[in-house]
Amino acid sequence: MRLLSAFLGTAITTSLAASTVFGGDGPIRGFSAEGAKAQHALEARMDAAIKPGNLDAWMKRMTARPHHLGSAFDKENAEFIAAQFKSWGYSTEIVEYQVLMPTPKIRELTLISPTQYTAILKEDAVEGDPTSDQSDRLPPYVAYSPDGDVTAEVVFVNQGLKADYDDLARRGIDVKGKIVIAKFGGSWRGIKPKLAEEMGAIGCILYTDPGDDGFAQGDVYPKGTAKHPTGVQRGSIMDLPMRPGDPLTPYIGATKSAKRLDYDKTEVMVHIPVLPISATDAAPILAALDGPNVPARWRGGLPLTYQMGPGPAKVHLKVAFNWNIVPLYNVIATLEGSTYPDEWVMRGNHHDAWVHGAQDPVSGMVSTMEEARVIGLLAKSGWRPKRTIKYAAWDGEEQGLIGSVEWIEDNREELAEKLVAYINTDGSSRGFLFAGGSHTLEAMFNEIAHDVDDPVTGVSLAKRFEAFLKLKAGPTGAKRAKEAGGAYRLSALGSGSDYSGFFQHLGIASFNIGFGAEARHGSYHTNYDSHHLFSTFLDPGNVYGATLPKVTGRVTLRLAEADILPFEMGRFSATVTGYMDDLKSATDKMRNATKAENKRIADGLYKLADNPSETWIAPKPKDAVPHLNFAPLENALDHLSGAAKAFDAAYVSAGAIDQATTQTINDLLSKLEATLTRNEGLPRRPWFRHHIYAPGFYTGYGVKTLPGVREGIEERKWDEANTYIGHTASVIAAFTTQVETMTKLLGS
Repeated sequence: MRLLSAFLGTAITTSLAASTVFGGDGPIRGFSAEGAKAQHALEARMDAAIKPGNLDAWMKRMTARPHHLGSAFDKENAEFIAAQFKSWGYSTEIVEYQVLMPTPKIRELTLISPTQYTAILKEDAVEGDPTSDQSDRLPPYVAYSPDGDVTAEVVFVNQGLKADYDDLARRGIDVKGKIVIAKFGGSWRGIKPKLAEEMGAIGCILYTDPGDDGFAQGDVYPKGTAKHPTGVQRGSIMDLPMRPGDPLTPYIGATKSAKRLDYDKTEVMVHIPVLPISATDAAPILAALDGPNVPARWRGGLPLTYQMGPGPAKVHLKVAFNWNIVPLYNVIATLEGSTYPDEWVMRGNHHDAWVHGAQDPVSGMVSTMEEARVIGLLAKSGWRPKRTIKYAAWDGEEQGLIGSVEWIEDNREELAEKLVAYINTDGSSRGFLFAGGSHTLEAMFNEIAHDVDDPVTGVSLAKRFEAFLKLKAGPTGAKRAKEAGGAYRLSALGSGSDYSGFFQHLGIASFNIGFGAEARHGSYHTNYDSHHLFSTFLDPGNVYGATLPKVTGRVTLRLAEADILPFEMGRFSATVTGYMDDLKSATDKMRNATKAENKRIADGLYKLADNPSETWIAPKPKDAVPHLNFAPLENALDHLSGAAKAFDAAYVSAGAIDQATTQTINDLLSKLEATLTRNEGLPRRPWFRHHIYAPGFYTGYGVKTLPGVREGIEERKWDEANTYIGHTASVIAAFTTQVETMTKLLGS
């Protein structure tokens, strides 16, 4: 692979270097040969100073008690983190907001017919885990379910996705007026009650099936990492694809004086009661169902016949909550830059958890702290970053990215002006390097993934991830590995962690980085996500936890130290063109599938297949998929392709560039991602302004690329799809214009 590296001189000149060498003494994008040598030496000092023991000690301390948003130990942890940052030489503050945090006061679930069963609704203490019996933990619930008291027959809806409701409809089953029970998995949890409400259900029960995570998959905790039979996934069901953040203060920081919406006026709440339960509590309800047997893909791991219902199982579901406004504590630490103090590089991880949160999020938080500690040591030794480095420990992430979003909304103008990039981590464990982010920074990250070695195998992180793609990620992974050709390719960012506000709302170049996929984490959001679990199974000795700062620290330092920011346009252009090709192919498949399905309906095949043992109800014919005019988007991408090639060539061959021009180029580079946003945002959800990447409206965390167009097609809103073809073409055109401006400056 050809590695391009360039740029010399903080003040006067820029010169090119190009190489195929990876490793500790190779070139670095954005640095001269001399600068790269100094940078490698700085990074070697960083690596040598990392102490895995710090991570374990901090984790043990921070997970000693439950520390959910609004709890006393949540505040204590924030104060502990702030004290550490101060001791390492950072200017540190705790920024407080007042946000909505419901906690449960009533949780009742009873099977009342044809048999009787009262759900236990609690997680057992387990032998060997000293924190599993603490009484001050939040019980299993989901945040932002409304209060509700309903009684109805039950319908099993598999994972509660659109395809599952199609399966039900083909069998003549309607969920109107019913309570649905759905498995976790297949999408983010909040999509399940959202769709259930749209389909007419009056209540929603969620559970983890042991066929997906439990005894069918391996030894359960504490013997192994599969989900304990009484384990329950807590979580938020706020409509995150609509907007994250405090539900009552959209677009403004949730300060004490902020004007708040009435609870019933917010657009991010479902209106049916929702309760998560364990597999132990789900089994009697599922066993009491009758009706059609489920399709093969619906079957789980419980020892029962899975049937759809409705009934004869009937349940009584009652939930009520304390709708409190509670304090939220963000820790913000700053190391001011020596040369460009008003250009910021920001690194963040959240500190709040549903219970103890060893893996999610403390594993990432302690790695972030160790990175900050070591960079603080470098600063105390006399080095100073050129750009300002900021660290954040966010609060309220679990309820809906609240801490980061409130801070972003409170400081949007300054962030839009000064922030170069945001680097996020969250829960991490042992395994393979996973990273998503802005594809304009993919070339830089590829260098880092090749420069840092896996701590167990000794090969580069990039090479080990390639093995994961080829052997563990199925045909899609193998195809991706072949296309990458040995390079590390960033995935597209959806949602689910604190990068979302920076990336999809403000249009700031962002990353999300972590290790995983070696150990199953069945204790996610349960009482069992403890220091004992993590140190026993997920990353004993913090081997990968201590490797994470080597990766994220390099990202932070290279962005902070580069003479000209290490952006690259070719991979972005090729990636977005790939999204366009995929979208056109998906539209053609949808057109052909619609024709085939409508023909089956017209030919009466459903009626002919109907029989006493298996009901087949013909769906309504769907409107034909038109041939959309993708030309504006294709033309914009063709223009971008040429501009990207010209920029990348100019980047590595630039001659002498004066200081003022260098600063202008860097300013344009830092604001390049923002050209991909539009103020009016995406259809029905204006908070999401990025037109290349967004969480899916019906996937939650999962990304939708070219979302305005793609979701218009998927929802069969043809006029909307056409409109957003134009809007997406316009943001790509704006991006291209800025690239062309920078190319001219590089040649000046």
